[in-house]
Amino acid sequence: MNWEHSGVESIYQSNTSEKYSFNLVQKPIEIYVFVDPLCPECWSLEPFLKKLSMEYGRFFTIRPIISGHLNTLNKDQFDRPRKIKDIWEKTSKRTGMCCDGDLWLENPVSFPWIASLAIKAAELQGKKSGRTFLRKVQESAFLYKQDISDEEILYSCAKAANLDIEEFSTDLYSSSAKKAFQCDLKLTQEMEVDYIPTIVFFNQVTEEQGIKISGLYPYDIYVRVLREILEKQPIPSEKPTLEHFLSVFKTVSTKEIAVVYDWSIAKAEKEMKKLQLKQKVERIPVKYGDFWKYED
Repeated sequence: MNWEHSGVESIYQSNTSEKYSFNLVQKPIEIYVFVDPLCPECWSLEPFLKKLSMEYGRFFTIRPIISGHLNTLNKDQFDRPRKIKDIWEKTSKRTGMCCDGDLWLENPVSFPWIASLAIKAAELQGKKSGRTFLRKVQESAFLYKQDISDEEILYSCAKAANLDIEEFSTDLYSSSAKKAFQCDLKLTQEMEVDYIPTIVFFNQVTEEQGIKISGLYPYDIYVRVLREILEKQPIPSEKPTLEHFLSVFKTVSTKEIAVVYDWSIAKAEKEMKKLQLKQKVERIPVKYGDFWKYED
């Protein structure tokens, strides 16, 4: 089984609550998501991964692979802040996920590899912790224009992800984190991933060849691949209430809400404004689109 697309970019799995998880002995599908924390198209994959997890998460686990800088953006243009700014902002306008390119003019990321190493250090506290930390790192870069190679910013992300800060500090430059990062880079090479995001679906039961999708695609494509590799037509799970969804993910975009609930942007905006009036959410001022923070 080998159905391959070529395209744009990638990201991680959602941490759905116990109520919406299914405790199977082993989920049949493993999804490798090859990402880079500074890749705007990986960031733009977030709405689709959330929806896929909400509807079909009982069938799969997601394994984020930190792949380093693979795209042309990172080859001949990485020292050209204005070009990176333009790429980020064009991606933002196209996808509805804010990527504030002013970062590259105001507060450029000095050593991107440090952020990648930090993600692997966070994963040493558990897969869920690693995914939550990755999300916080992305928010810091794309929404708040923060240098995610700055240790102070990384510790702030670790705190927001509820990590054990002392353990994170010990692990950040440890041989364990470095080895985990090297394993990810080796896996990227072995699977011949030359563009991010790339998603690879594996059926761990049949052990047939995986299906690889390189780039950013409409949601239906990911569902179609999942169906093909499951070799059946799965029924999507019932979605949680909007408030429950927000309580799980804490910070989300209007675009993510619209995608997950099959709403228009206008409908999602209207529902969030209702919650804002009830003081359940706070609007985060960003350059493109809207992001919301859930108030516990």
